Amino acid sequence: MFRAPFDTAFDDVFVPRRARRLPRPATIFLAAVALAGGMWLAPPAHAKGKPAPGFEPALPPSPTAPQGNGAIFNVAAGYAGLVEGRRAHAVGDPLTIVLVEQLTTSKSAGSKTQRSGDFNIVPPTAGPLSFLNPNALKASGGSSFNGQGNATQTSSLGGSVSVTIAEVRANGTALVKGEKRLLLSQGNEWVQFSGIVRLGDIDGDNSIPSSRVADARIEYAGNGAVTRASREGWLSKFFNAISPF
Repeated sequence: MFRAPFDTAFDDVFVPRRARRLPRPATIFLAAVALAGGMWLAPPAHAKGKPAPGFEPALPPSPTAPQGNGAIFNVAAGYAGLVEGRRAHAVGDPLTIVLVEQLTTSKSAGSKTQRSGDFNIVPPTAGPLSFLNPNALKASGGSSFNGQGNATQTSSLGGSVSVTIAEVRANGTALVKGEKRLLLSQGNEWVQFSGIVRLGDIDGDNSIPSSRVADARIEYAGNGAVTRASREGWLSKFFNAISPF
């Protein structure tokens, strides 16, 4: 019988020597199960070592030639208000997001139930029922349940990331987005940030805390040898998913 190169490679890796006499349909079935399990239990796309797209820096619009109005003062020549200063306010202007994220959640639940009952009949000492034993006519029952549950989670993220203004809106808010990528000896790390800020909340040094950013989306991830070592293998995930214990 003709054997494809894939069948031979699969037998050499996955099939024991005593079981290599399986017919070809069984071999194909085992290969399909292994490949399906690997694809089903594979890590998500963002965990494969590539930053998510859509956080590229926004570029300012192309400057247009100012129209001469016959005056020395021209707003289009880079005018900055006395109170506003050089704060970020236009598309493409950079600003710094100070990450002060800290979230603590706690939940506790408990319940306890208990129930008991007794049943007792005393037979007469004389008459046709005098032969009954009083101890044989006693019955009792009881049930109890005690359950407790606790859950606590604490998350914190600090640091800073510089972003650019991607869109300025008429209500005085702006959409900002940006990312920071770090190339380390054992892999790469990146922080991606996007959200909506109020231009009036920007400090004089062009910074704003992340707690004042609406619809904030923060992603901190990385890849490399350390990240791969901390993840569970797909075959182990497969057996854990079908294990009833």
